Amino acid sequence: MTRNVGSIDRGLRIAAGLALLGLGAFGPLGWWGLVGLVPLATGLMSSCPAYSLLGVNTCSAAR
Repeated sequence: MTRNVGSIDRGLRIAAGLALLGLGAFGPLGWWGLVGLVPLATGLMSSCPAYSLLGVNTCSAAR
């Protein structure tokens, strides 16, 4: 997989994923908090399948 997620985008994805998982575990979201796995995984892998389909690239190293 090619990297298409930049450093700022990556940090935001990881933070959002952890926040959603935390809200799911300890807050009002319940099982819906598992949605946080998607941004967490794409942030940790630095690759987003949706970005690939849309031709978006926020990674400055690949340009």
